[in-house]
Amino acid sequence: MTPEAHLDQARDTLRRTFGHGDFRGLQAGVIAEALAGRSALAVLPTGGGKSLCYQIPSMIRPGLGIVVSPLIALMADQVAGLQQSGVAAERLDSDTMMDDRSRIWRQIEAGELDLLYMSPEGLMQSHMLDRLAQVQIALIAVDEAHCVSQWGHDFRPEYRTLGRLAEIFPTVPRLAVTATADARTRDDIRAELHLTDAAEFVDSFARPELALSAERKRGRGHERVIELVKERRGRAGVVYAGSREGTDLLAQKLCDQGIPALAYHAGLDRKVREERLTRFLDEDDAVMVATIAFGMGVDKPDVRFVIHADPPASIEAYWQEIGRAGRDGDPAEGITLYGSSDMAWALRRSQGRDVDEAVKQVQGRKLRQLYAMLDGMTCRAAAVRRYFGETGAEPCGVCDLCLSPPVGVDATEAAQKALSAVHRLGGRYGRGRAIDHLLGKTKDPDAVEVSMTTFGIGKDLSAVAWRDLMDQLLFEGLLAEDPNDGRPLIRLGDAEGVRAVYRGERRVMLRKLTEDAPARAGKTRQTRMGGASLEVPVHDRALFEALRNWRKSEAARQHVPPYVIFHDRTLLDIASGRPTTSSALAKTGGVGQGKLDRYGEAVLKVVRDTE
Repeated sequence: MTPEAHLDQARDTLRRTFGHGDFRGLQAGVIAEALAGRSALAVLPTGGGKSLCYQIPSMIRPGLGIVVSPLIALMADQVAGLQQSGVAAERLDSDTMMDDRSRIWRQIEAGELDLLYMSPEGLMQSHMLDRLAQVQIALIAVDEAHCVSQWGHDFRPEYRTLGRLAEIFPTVPRLAVTATADARTRDDIRAELHLTDAAEFVDSFARPELALSAERKRGRGHERVIELVKERRGRAGVVYAGSREGTDLLAQKLCDQGIPALAYHAGLDRKVREERLTRFLDEDDAVMVATIAFGMGVDKPDVRFVIHADPPASIEAYWQEIGRAGRDGDPAEGITLYGSSDMAWALRRSQGRDVDEAVKQVQGRKLRQLYAMLDGMTCRAAAVRRYFGETGAEPCGVCDLCLSPPVGVDATEAAQKALSAVHRLGGRYGRGRAIDHLLGKTKDPDAVEVSMTTFGIGKDLSAVAWRDLMDQLLFEGLLAEDPNDGRPLIRLGDAEGVRAVYRGERRVMLRKLTEDAPARAGKTRQTRMGGASLEVPVHDRALFEALRNWRKSEAARQHVPPYVIFHDRTLLDIASGRPTTSSALAKTGGVGQGKLDRYGEAVLKVVRDTE
């Protein structure tokens, strides 16, 4: 069969099974490689349809498609969605009961299953590999492939073992897919999974539906998070916190304000986590407050905002987590609160890991690149795209820095004073004491301190301004903080950089901040985002809500998330088109043959009854 014929067959499967008219982005190229029996590495943005790149070839090629996935929640979600579309898909994991295992293996051996989802640990067990060796394999897909790389943001040692698949199944095409991988991470994925000669597909990282913003936090930032969530009341959202304790505390604070918030972290009982995840997926206005343990297990399309109460450790992690918002293509927000203490904590955590020194250095550099983006003065979305190697990235026009370009202030002279003061204090004090020293407000200073040339030299600036400048110097590595059992001591950082500032060879630029900047930013976003996730015309609202109510009841009956039945966008298209026949309904995007057979009559009845 020619490549064109292969793709025609793939498009027919796409229309018939998933109800979409054609492929988008680089999907067609990746699918063509797999259908031709060749391996590939694909980096496609979150929401860019990575899963179709291995699902459709697995359905077309003879044999069983195996998908390696890192989280049970993610596997369960994808399998549920495929089964709703009439695809023969199952998963084998630690939650699978013995009777179900026996049934699944009978399906595999009878050639009745198209896709099998497994964890890397489950797949690479010797008895599992021996059994699969007796079965015709159509394709092996490694989802979230960045987990294989020690340079990536979510390295998992068990993913390294997947390189053996090239030897065990030498004639089977293998796909490595991910949403976030810079050039170094892609090279590592290729090497570890033995994909050296495989084609590489790297799509644009543009997410035009996402409006990015960032604010320097004051204190823990919890009050600001509560403000932001209350402004977005009634919308589904995710709030990421850096610790289990912070997750529980912030979720409780939100609940106290009448927000349906749920805490989610690895310290909770598994049944509790499952119940909370189900509730989050089912409800339209739930807010999940989570650690990164929640990261890749979310496939809810209508998340309208993601807030980082504590920032992640790299731009890859940031983009992965922010990418949970707006997967349906409708407007969404990614908001990050950050501070120098967050960066110091992340650096200490990175340095304390039992990894090679080279890995620590790379992780430290990635962390500083994240903070340079958060504290930068140019378009955030363009900065992310440049980080991933895109050239010619234009300003997005919707992030906070595009909407309200910051004014840059040359703070080099003030930076010289701050660096000199920290040097003279000898690294024996914290940031607050250094600021008091600059202002000449140290309580009961001794004669030695008073005699220092830097004592009181900074009275022309406020304590808030000095704090902002100290943050900037920490972000740039010109200052550093030592932990000191939770009471950090401040000292000089990069010696060469400090000398360059002293000599005036390196300028320190500071964003001019105003007291009301966060409030104005929030109002700008609130106005632009509007009150609803979808713009529903007045004459379609009654039918749209009737369809949503039917979907909710059907989802509850089947114990599945509503969106695996139909996305809101599909319901809106039905409400707008008001189909009266099965053939008319089949022309709606997102209505494949499987869902038409299963739900067609019920949907048409809702349309008739709501007229």
